[in-house]
Amino acid sequence: MKKKMTDSPLGLTLISVFLGLLVGALILLIIGYNPIEAYKVILMGIFSSPRYISWTVIYATPIILTGLSVAFAFKTGLFNIGAEGQFIIGALTAALAGYYVPMPALLHIPFVLLCSLTAGALWGGIAGYLKARYGVNEVISTIMLNWIALYLNNYIVLNDKIKRPGSEATNKILDSAKIIFFDTWKKSSEGIEFRKAHPFWGDIFRTPANAGFLIAILAALIIWIILKKTTLGYSLKAVGFNKDAAEFGGINIKASMINSMAIAGALSGLAGAVQIMGFTREASALSAMEGFGFEGISVSLIGAVHPIGCVLSGLLYGALKYGGSKIQPAIGAPYEIINIIMGTIVLFISMPKLIRMMKLKKQKERI
Repeated sequence: MKKKMTDSPLGLTLISVFLGLLVGALILLIIGYNPIEAYKVILMGIFSSPRYISWTVIYATPIILTGLSVAFAFKTGLFNIGAEGQFIIGALTAALAGYYVPMPALLHIPFVLLCSLTAGALWGGIAGYLKARYGVNEVISTIMLNWIALYLNNYIVLNDKIKRPGSEATNKILDSAKIIFFDTWKKSSEGIEFRKAHPFWGDIFRTPANAGFLIAILAALIIWIILKKTTLGYSLKAVGFNKDAAEFGGINIKASMINSMAIAGALSGLAGAVQIMGFTREASALSAMEGFGFEGISVSLIGAVHPIGCVLSGLLYGALKYGGSKIQPAIGAPYEIINIIMGTIVLFISMPKLIRMMKLKKQKERI
């Protein structure tokens, strides 16, 4: 049983996380910082306050969804490096639908989510169509689509008819499109009194705690069901395992490629919508990629390309991202150490043979 655990994807992931933290500690030591103190600051920055935990979940939510997007494409034999562009398109769509299409909240929220999901699916579907119809490698096409999405976003956001006066962002979405918990009530006199009387909830309500995390969990469950329980998931995975065998078995390969990239794009588009509706409330002009899609690649790999694994690894990434932001003001250590740790974890996860050799050596030493 123990052997099965250490040889499982979960065991390899846990070992990789440990090695990543170890490498981070060594680097901190080399550049003159106490790693124990640094990790203590990170842990305190995550768990010492309900507000910090809430911020960790907020940070984790969009990268859980982009991680799901990348993982879904992986499962079907495709590499969706375009989650970043699909995220941008989803976010822009949410900002526009959330401001220009007023309607009751009961309809507005699902409408905006559906618009972003569809926009992301169309953007991802372009790469799937190019691969299916013309054999264009999805890595190349999605990289190009990332840049097109960034410049398209800036062109629309900076349009005089779209941007908010005096800013480089769109108008903020209407209250009816927000998914922030009790946003209006918590600012009312009743809400302020409640927050004073209940410090735990008062602390959480100081953040834009929102329903995005619940949406991400629901999306992970739906993706898991699609992959495990449906004919669509079976055919998409069959193409990923062996394209020729799948075609011999009567599966439409081209349609599967397009469907796979469209679903992956929909998930990233949903990530963009959640970020706008639950946190920023506006789409801004971008001077560079924000990185949500690229972080999704790490989240997907750390989560063993499994929907539920993506939720857990997204929380880990979000925690390190938020908690790690506190080491610079607290002890002066560079924030970049967090990126090094995450990169190292992914590096070790990509080398399972090395980890198995290290475990074998350790077992021989015990004998």
